[in-house]
Amino acid sequence: MTSPNAFRAFRIHQDDAGYRGGIDMLSADALTPGEVLVKVAYSSVNYKDALAGTGKGKILRQFPLNGGIDVAGHVVASTDPAFKEGDAVLCTGSGLSETRDGGYSEYVRLPAQWTIPLPHGLSLRESMVIGTAGFTAALALLRMQDNRQTPAHGPIAVTGASGGVGMLAIDIFSHAGYEVHAISGKTDHFDVLRTLGATVCIDRHELAFSGKPMDSVRFGGALDNVGGPMLAGLLPLIAPYGNVAICGNAGGIAFDSTVMPFIIRGASLLGIASAGTARDIREQVWQHLASNWKPQRLPTICTREVQLDALPGVFETMLTGASFGRTLVHIGEI
Repeated sequence: MTSPNAFRAFRIHQDDAGYRGGIDMLSADALTPGEVLVKVAYSSVNYKDALAGTGKGKILRQFPLNGGIDVAGHVVASTDPAFKEGDAVLCTGSGLSETRDGGYSEYVRLPAQWTIPLPHGLSLRESMVIGTAGFTAALALLRMQDNRQTPAHGPIAVTGASGGVGMLAIDIFSHAGYEVHAISGKTDHFDVLRTLGATVCIDRHELAFSGKPMDSVRFGGALDNVGGPMLAGLLPLIAPYGNVAICGNAGGIAFDSTVMPFIIRGASLLGIASAGTARDIREQVWQHLASNWKPQRLPTICTREVQLDALPGVFETMLTGASFGRTLVHIGEI
């Protein structure tokens, strides 16, 4: 495989002409440094990508950069002996579309340190339907189980259940043996959430919290994509020694709570920071995702497939809250 003299990329600029993103023609020499040059097959769209691509969130730390925090493809060339031409690889987070060029490009250079060989049991396409969203959900499950969470604690509440992380979490947690209660304001999607494995679906608009420091146990643990009042309301409902994994802040970055769930019931609040996960943990999570935790309903979760030119419209839809499921970005040959 060889890289062409020019290829397409969705590149984000901020300069005298303002903040903008669109298709540019690049050469491999223009890419940020890395030991592994990859011909991209797929990427995906995450909320973070929509913020970066529109400038509605301060994601990029330098300009210009190619967008896309997820990428999967085949190695074209490598100066690191761990990778050879033709190897199927993936990368999520790890500075993509923050400090280095991301996956919305026909080619990308990756640091060998953050390049993950595609695990046996996953295709490149499947890996990007999973992407950062599924990696985050599986990382949450890993951390919860490391902290002794078991199905015996009781059902796991998944908030923001109609989003990419939420839908993949329902699939992953239910496949791992947990009863899942999905919390979402999009009641018209409840039938799909049940198909993914949710035993109970709860309308977040009808979810009334008492406001008490402690309340009757309702959940064995939770994966919270929302934060804010939702997180504050969940904590008093968690079973003794259950875990709440927090990975999002759609409902706000601050929450009002007390120490009571922690010192009376021994509940734990676990922060899930997927972008900077250490390599050994990354490999462990991806091995789970390719085997015993592999999502069983990826065709249902992947609701849209687009090419680079369609990204601006996808971003706007996502930021208005009108998107559902995962959007796969098909960039090159598989």
